Amino acid sequence: MTSVDTCRLFRAEFPALADRASAVRRMVTGHLREWRLDALVDSAVIATNELFANAVEHGSRGPADTVIITVSLENRGHELRVEVADGSPVVPRFREAAPTAESGRGLAIVDGLAADWGTAPPDPGSAGKKVWFTLPLESRS
Repeated sequence: MTSVDTCRLFRAEFPALADRASAVRRMVTGHLREWRLDALVDSAVIATNELFANAVEHGSRGPADTVIITVSLENRGHELRVEVADGSPVVPRFREAAPTAESGRGLAIVDGLAADWGTAPPDPGSAGKKVWFTLPLESRS
């Protein structure tokens, strides 16, 4: 594994609207490419997209609510951490999706892509929760 020596972090707030998912994907892709973490783009974008969709569908009361995406390098630059914060205190849970169901697999996808994932309390003074995942930085040649 390789570490990235400089501290890197970005945070953005989006309206809790499904049509903002493409902007979330573009933002994560752009920052990871700028950070030269191209090997993590696909997994990070897919997992972030799933958590954003869950936050919009299950963690918001409507379009006036917001979802905050935070992407940072953690563990002395050895892993990428993505947090998706919404206003609902309800902790996400795995569901068994029927083979023909069009939804219900988001957390399974995150679990399959991420090194680790979980939930955390909101920032002080905020309501809701954070759902996070980590990806190890891969060695650079």
